[in-house]
Amino acid sequence: MKMRDLEARTEVNRETIRVYMRHGLIPQPVRPKPNVADYDESHVRAVQAVRDLQRNSGLTLRQIKDVLSGQSNERRVDASAFHNLEELVAARMGQSGNPILLATLANQWPSAEADALAMAANGVVAIVQTRAGPALSVTDSRLVTIWSEMREVGFTEKLGFSPDILSFYVQPAQAIAEEEARRFLAATEGRISEEQAADMLQEALRLMLDFWGLIRMKVLLQRFQEHKEAIAQPTPRKKRVAGRKPA
Repeated sequence: MKMRDLEARTEVNRETIRVYMRHGLIPQPVRPKPNVADYDESHVRAVQAVRDLQRNSGLTLRQIKDVLSGQSNERRVDASAFHNLEELVAARMGQSGNPILLATLANQWPSAEADALAMAANGVVAIVQTRAGPALSVTDSRLVTIWSEMREVGFTEKLGFSPDILSFYVQPAQAIAEEEARRFLAATEGRISEEQAADMLQEALRLMLDFWGLIRMKVLLQRFQEHKEAIAQPTPRKKRVAGRKPA
């Protein structure tokens, strides 16, 4: 497709698309001739991903580039944004987009490499081998940095918290995701377009992350309250036996 087609598909004007390209956020087009540029579906998805990250997450182009390269970013990225970041990485893989190196993560989080190995052993993340060294996808690198942030607030081995405990999340998460996929496909396949399905999934990922987070918070707070009330209850006194004097 040509630039005019890319504009129509993404509803983003060519000047903005060229800015994305200058920042290295979307791949360069194929140029069969010096003055001819051909774009494909990967460019459509990449442009839409950058646009959505700007709109929904409030990230600047420089911040998006920093996150993609694994550099420190003071602004925390919402988990739902990583669907878009994965799309950008996938679009750039043919050019310069690579998974994030563990060595890069370790520059910011000293325990990142050891945590990644432990999490990989339990199926939480998948380490990929690149020419530059072991690396993680954007989403997997975020999973590792989340655990690093947990360490910073006190979830350390000293208290019995290690990456190994994360393994119990894997099976329930897989079961829920598989059931969600089954139900979604059963309800939409053949009834709506792929583009509409993609739009629905994008919003569902964002909304359901909030939904499950709130449910977990409710249950956790309820359990903590029950534990607090159980501790506060007075210990029942032993009954005196008739005819006996207290010792």
